[in-house]
Amino acid sequence: MKHTEIENFFKGNIKIPSYDHLTANKAKHRQDELTKPIGSLGKLEEFAIWMAGWQKKLKPTMKNPYCLVFAGNHGISNRGVSAYPSEVTYQMVENFKKGGAAINQLCDLANIKLSVIPIDLDKPTRDFSEVKAMEKNEVFSAMQLGFDSVPSDCDLLVLGEMGISNTTSATAISCALFNEPVKLLTGIGTGLNKNQLSKKIEIIKSALKLHGKNFKDPISILSCYGGREIAAIAGSVISARLKSIPVLLDGFICTAAASSLILFDKMILDHCRISHLSSEQGHAIVLRNLKMEPILDLNLRLGEGSGAAIASLILRAALATHNGMSTFTDAKVTTKIV
Repeated sequence: MKHTEIENFFKGNIKIPSYDHLTANKAKHRQDELTKPIGSLGKLEEFAIWMAGWQKKLKPTMKNPYCLVFAGNHGISNRGVSAYPSEVTYQMVENFKKGGAAINQLCDLANIKLSVIPIDLDKPTRDFSEVKAMEKNEVFSAMQLGFDSVPSDCDLLVLGEMGISNTTSATAISCALFNEPVKLLTGIGTGLNKNQLSKKIEIIKSALKLHGKNFKDPISILSCYGGREIAAIAGSVISARLKSIPVLLDGFICTAAASSLILFDKMILDHCRISHLSSEQGHAIVLRNLKMEPILDLNLRLGEGSGAAIASLILRAALATHNGMSTFTDAKVTTKIV
């Protein structure tokens, strides 16, 4: 696979679009003119203005939201860091295709087009406690796949993943990025018991000792600790930024994947929102480092893009009120007495 766009992006050959403050200010003015006390819709107002600034529309839309769920297998799963075997990744992909998973129901509810993208499931990444998970060329290929998967007509991108043992990968990436203690970031994933969790912690520690924490670019850190689905998520985040598409990131794994990009540009995630706070314990610490707040906190840790699909309903509410409400002038309602 050619990976021209990703290579050009990291070479600095592609201009990165910025937030349209002029349109956002116009959207803020509209919010202040709607038939309500200023600020009374709270975060909904903030979300609508954020969408307006990225879509560069006074009245932003959610006519074509897409959910991309990338799936990949991890060599580290052979070390017993998950409660489930790696073949569950393939089985869940089949479940997605048949419409039987949580994300299928949530996308139907939220009127989101769902695409499930398995990436070389018969070719797991290597055990990163012993060697690098992927060669850099493999990272580029997975990122380019993610980049190419974002539809041009998309006006909101919802991201999710499936990959047995990918919380181990996400934890290692996050520990390396933010220099946080392994024990604080490592969670139970798919349901580890106490002994299994201790083993997972020790395996991540040994991997960090082997590969280190000092990385200068996203490709290097993903090469050491990443998965194909994680690299693809990062690539899709880049693609959305270049198309000025707002992004909802799902929980811990999606956040870790996107976070790798701050090694290239600290502002690269400005078009992203964190959909929910995962109950995976490392997520809150990562968000604190990123200085990002989740939209929801529902004690979720499923993945699949489930939290992001639910959060999209909040964005729909934000746009419905922003776009549909009358202004005081239109409704001939008396404004506040100064």
